Amino acid sequence: MGNSRIYLSPPHVAGNEEAYVLDAIRSNWVAPLGPHVDGFELELGARAGGVQVAALSSGTAALHLALILIGVQRGDRVFVSDLTFSAPVNAIRYVGAEPVLIDCDSDTWNVDPSLLEEELARSARAGNLPRAFVGVDLYGQCADWDRIRKACAEYGVPCIEDAAEALGATYRDRAAGGLADIGVFSFNGNKIITTSGGGALLSSQASWVARARYLATQAREPAPHYEHVEVGYNYRMSNLLAAVGRAQLESLDARVARRRAIFAYYSALLSGFEGVSFMPEASYGRCTRWLSCLTLDPRVIKVSPEQVRVALEAQNIETRPVWKPMHLQPVFRDAEVIERGVAARLFATGLCLPSGSSLEDSDLERVGEALKRAISGDR
Repeated sequence: MGNSRIYLSPPHVAGNEEAYVLDAIRSNWVAPLGPHVDGFELELGARAGGVQVAALSSGTAALHLALILIGVQRGDRVFVSDLTFSAPVNAIRYVGAEPVLIDCDSDTWNVDPSLLEEELARSARAGNLPRAFVGVDLYGQCADWDRIRKACAEYGVPCIEDAAEALGATYRDRAAGGLADIGVFSFNGNKIITTSGGGALLSSQASWVARARYLATQAREPAPHYEHVEVGYNYRMSNLLAAVGRAQLESLDARVARRRAIFAYYSALLSGFEGVSFMPEASYGRCTRWLSCLTLDPRVIKVSPEQVRVALEAQNIETRPVWKPMHLQPVFRDAEVIERGVAARLFATGLCLPSGSSLEDSDLERVGEALKRAISGDR
C-alpha cells in the first residue's frame, strides 16, 4: 500500500477555477444565483445545441423537476433504464410514480429500443401507457434517441434524457443533453466536469426552463414580500459553484479527449486477452468514455471481476463493478421489470477502470500492469 491512491474518476482542477471563484468572492456574489450562474447557463446551453438551461444544486434535483414539468403524478407509470445509477429511479419515486425498468442491449449498454417499442405497444393495448420515459446515456454514450423518440411519440409519451454521465458526447453530430424533451446533467465530483456538487436542466422549451427556475427558487412569487401559491424547492446553484463550472467547461474537449485516450490505452493493452471485451461505441455517436468499462467472459477468463477488483485494491487502485441493475436493488425489488438478462449479465461480468482526465501516464501504466497480472491470475 506504499503507492499513492489511484481513483476511479477524481475531480480535475487545472484551469481558471481559482480566478473565477476569487472573482465571485470579491464581487460578494457568493449566494445562490449571480453573474456566474447566468454565464454558466448560457455557455452550457450553447454546448448542448442552443437549448435553455437552469443551473441547479444536483442532477437528481434536475430529474425531480423534469418529472414535475412533464406532469408525472402519484400512481403514474414511468419507463426508465434498468442499468443505471439510482438517481432517475429515486426521482420517479419522489413524485409518487411507479418505475418500470427496461433492460439494455449488448451493443450500446443503453436501453434496448426494441424492448421499449414492444413494451409501449403492449401497454397501449392494455390501456396503461407510461406518463414519461427516462433514458440514461450510460458511461458517456448516448442512447439511440431518434428511435426512442419516434417510438414514444407514437403514443404521446414525453422523454427525459439523463445525460449526467455524457456531457461532451454526441449523437448523430448532435450534443448530449439536448436530445429529448428535457435533458439533465450532473456536475458531481466524479463527472467529466464538476461544480463540486451541482446539475442542470435543459430544454428547447423556454417556458419549461423558466418554470424550473421558479420551482427551484422555493416557488416564490414576484411580490415585495414572500408570497407562495405552490410548493417549491431549494434547488438553485450557488454562484461560487457556477464559477468553478465555467472554468471546467472551458477544458471540456480536452477532458473528453484524455478519457478517450485512456480507453484506447486499455483496449490496446488487453487486446491479446481472449474473453476480455470493452463497452462498444455505437456507430451513431461519439462516446466520452466517462468510465472505461470491460467485461470478462467467465467461460474463458478464470478470475472474476470481483477478484480483479480486490487484486487492484491491494495495489491501492480503485475499480468498481458496472452499475448494479435497478431491478436487483432491494429498494426497487417490487418494481415492474422488462428484461432479457443483459443488464444482469453486464453487472456480473463488468468492471469500471480508473478513467479520470488527470490520470498521469505513469499511473495509467501502473494500472495497466496490475490489470494484466490480475486477469492472468498472477497476484
